[in-house]
Amino acid sequence: MSIFERIPKIYKTAYFFICGWYAVNFLLSSLIEWQVFRPYNTSVLWNGLYMFEALCIFIALIFFYCEWLFRQKVVFQITGHTAGLFVFFMAMSYISYYFDYYLDGLVFFDDWKDYMLNLLSWDAMRFYDQYIITVAVFYIIRYFEHVQRKEQEKSQLALKNKEMQLALLKSQINPHFLFNTLNSISTLISSSKEKARKVITQLSDVFRYALDSHSGVMVKLADELDFIENYIRIQQVRFGERLKYETDIDGRCLGMDVPPMILQPLVENSVKYGIAPKDDGGTITVHVKKIVGGVYFEVSDNGLGVNAAKVLDGKSTGVGLKNSDRRLKSIFGKSAGLKVEPRKDGYTVKFTIPVQEVFTSENQESELIEH
Repeated sequence: MSIFERIPKIYKTAYFFICGWYAVNFLLSSLIEWQVFRPYNTSVLWNGLYMFEALCIFIALIFFYCEWLFRQKVVFQITGHTAGLFVFFMAMSYISYYFDYYLDGLVFFDDWKDYMLNLLSWDAMRFYDQYIITVAVFYIIRYFEHVQRKEQEKSQLALKNKEMQLALLKSQINPHFLFNTLNSISTLISSSKEKARKVITQLSDVFRYALDSHSGVMVKLADELDFIENYIRIQQVRFGERLKYETDIDGRCLGMDVPPMILQPLVENSVKYGIAPKDDGGTITVHVKKIVGGVYFEVSDNGLGVNAAKVLDGKSTGVGLKNSDRRLKSIFGKSAGLKVEPRKDGYTVKFTIPVQEVFTSENQESELIEH
């Protein structure tokens, strides 16, 4: 790759923009001088062209000089640009003297001194401006590059943080779920091989779903409910008639996208802390319905409620509920977090997914993992 190809496009654009600006200036000033002050003296036009070419070369050199100085300390940059301004002024003024005086026979030192003294008046500002404007453009570009880089780093850091958080949450949820289901199936193997085979088949579906959830792709609510039903069937082998399961699902919501395994920890907590310790068991009910501004989810049971050994009041140290709460907030915002309502006759855990996130946006969790 050549040096020219390695130069960022923005610097090339800035260079051609500055040169274009001065091309217009040189053209107008040369035409005015050619028509008004030195009528039909074609050397004026050629001198303007040569001065413009020299300026374009110096602008490129100033950019490279700025790039080198930028890596130094601020004090060195200020000193370097002061020296650079002086060198640029002397070089451009000498080139101007060469075309305006020297080629016309004014070649002596006194001629040069008179030209420089005249140039040190207001006319000198045009040379100062050319250097200062070029340097200013360079530093403006560097400033916006710095701001853009900081924003990108900030975005990447936030994205990586969410990726790590989601990966951690899923790594915690899956083992938590697998431990409970394997513990349930362990009691069946010795008592009934037929039931064990049936549970193994159901468990294979559960495993497949749990493993697929690591891809970060959202799933249809219908698939999530099938997964919950398989989980309940496995648990019903363990608890028998003591565990009942009911659903009240708005059919319009079955095709919506939800994070995988978002309902399982809620159902699992109802089984573990609400139904299992209760002598006569109970019923777990899952409600899903579309409401104004979102889709409402509710998992409730009629178990021990506030009388359970571990009260699920939203401050529980349980991994499942905390992870579900964090996942919902990380994907849909703080308003989508879990709300836990303990009662004397059971628990209700509910949350609402904003409708715009569900039906019109892309799968945010998938985007986080893919990036």
